[in-house]
Amino acid sequence: MTFGSGFNQLELAGADMLFHPDWLNGKAADSLFEVVREEVPWECHRIKIFGREVDSPRLSCWMGDAGASYVYSQTRFEPNSWLPELQSLRVRLQNEFQCRFNSVLANRYRNGQDSMGWHSDDEQELGTQPVIASISLGATRRFSFKAKTAGAKAVHLELPHGSLLLMRGDTQKNYRHALAKTAKPVSERINLTYRNIL
Repeated sequence: MTFGSGFNQLELAGADMLFHPDWLNGKAADSLFEVVREEVPWECHRIKIFGREVDSPRLSCWMGDAGASYVYSQTRFEPNSWLPELQSLRVRLQNEFQCRFNSVLANRYRNGQDSMGWHSDDEQELGTQPVIASISLGATRRFSFKAKTAGAKAVHLELPHGSLLLMRGDTQKNYRHALAKTAKPVSERINLTYRNIL
């Protein structure tokens, strides 16, 4: 399948990823950032790390169709109702990539100390080759990939405001990804990851 201009295929063995640095134009990205920041019912989820419960180092919200529940860190999340703007974005993504999305996970990184540890989006509910469309809004942050093979080195990608990263195929099977903390002064970033819960 071919896509419009602006998409780059990331050259990582065993992965299938497309990247568009300005999939949303500046005005559309600015507007979406403000709506999502103000209208999403943000929560600080409790997650389990090495057997103990701690506050997640970011704010989150799970939205989707009825029944699109999701298990993360041994906790089941039931979806909140769609924001109209995120519903419209879902339609655009489905039409452009010819695949189905029934949910979106919104993460809000308030500053450089908010982060996401190494993980794969390989939960059973996502199927064996999930398609995940990741939209970045706000501050540019460094996104890292690392193959699951021993001794693999991390590869880094800067995700600017309005960018889209599409992960599919065996990407989740073969790679982990993370958004590390940074000591540099950085403003808020919001990430929207569209996915299909089976």
